[in-house]
Amino acid sequence: MGERTEFNAGDRAPNNGVYIEVGENDFHMGINDPKMVELQKGERFPELTNHNRKWKRKKQ
Repeated sequence: MGERTEFNAGDRAPNNGVYIEVGENDFHMGINDPKMVELQKGERFPELTNHNRKWKRKKQ
């Protein structure tokens, strides 16, 4: 079983890194000015700007 790739507000970060907001239809239309946060392992994800969005680790 693999590691989760999308997270909700209040979840804990599995690894250090930069996380970005993604939407449910992100592959069709991108989010204008998505929120980005840099978290350390174990820190909680902040609130999202829309209830339909999730946090996802930014590709490097």
